[in-house]
Amino acid sequence: MSEETPPGPSEQAPPEANAETPAPPEDFEGPRRRARREREERRAAQARATAIEHARREAKRRSLGSPQQQTATLGRGAVRGLKLLMWTAVIAVAVTALGLLLYFTPIMSARNIVVTGLGAVTQDEVTAAAAVAPGTPLLQVDTDAVAERVADIRRVASARVQREYPSTLRITVVERVPVVVRDYPDGVHLFDKDGVDFATGPPPPGVPYLDTEHPGPDDPATKAALEVMTSLRPEVASQVGRVSAQSVAAITLTLIDGRTVVWGTTDRTEEKALKLGALLTQPGKTYDVSSPDLPTVK
Repeated sequence: MSEETPPGPSEQAPPEANAETPAPPEDFEGPRRRARREREERRAAQARATAIEHARREAKRRSLGSPQQQTATLGRGAVRGLKLLMWTAVIAVAVTALGLLLYFTPIMSARNIVVTGLGAVTQDEVTAAAAVAPGTPLLQVDTDAVAERVADIRRVASARVQREYPSTLRITVVERVPVVVRDYPDGVHLFDKDGVDFATGPPPPGVPYLDTEHPGPDDPATKAALEVMTSLRPEVASQVGRVSAQSVAAITLTLIDGRTVVWGTTDRTEEKALKLGALLTQPGKTYDVSSPDLPTVK
């Protein structure tokens, strides 16, 4: 048998090869790194908790019909309403204060009285009838009462009074216009279209005389005669010297040249006036338009 030769020194395994290889050491975490990691973990946990709470509230809001949102909306509406009420109150107080200032102080007072529409009536008559003391605040002037006082003047048919700020009172007068006249012991009286006896004086040219029993605004015969006169065309009315109305059914016109017009009643007055204008172009002495369907000339 052969003997085994023991290995030489070069053939023996090194002692390190037979020993167990140690594991690599773990990464070292210092205090700062640990604190930063803990902060990040806390933030993440807080964000997650916030998201969960928000989702829970949103689900609750939807299930209850948004009461929270409605409450917020009502709150904003109430605030706007209070602001509007406050401003309205401020404006009302300001307007009231201004009105009181203008009413009780002469800041805007009647320093000028302007009268328009005058003819036979004088401005002194109107201002005296108006009876507005100079310096009276315009807001204290009763314009209707002033107009009534001015209209009481016999020659005035109507009056209108206006305030013109800051310091003017304007009075517009409409005078009565004579339509017929009538003789009286004290002179000739002038009557307007309403039958009002408003003046005494010389008869104006072209105004006819009135012949009725009881002339006046309430007399039916006077009203009928005046209705006829106001319906005539100006070129025809200027030819009339006298209008007679013994009754509402017996109206007669006497022209300046002596011709006579039989008018009859006030029925179809406008039509009669139109027919008379054409009829007067024909020669004759008596013109009968009492029946406008068959007017005649004699």
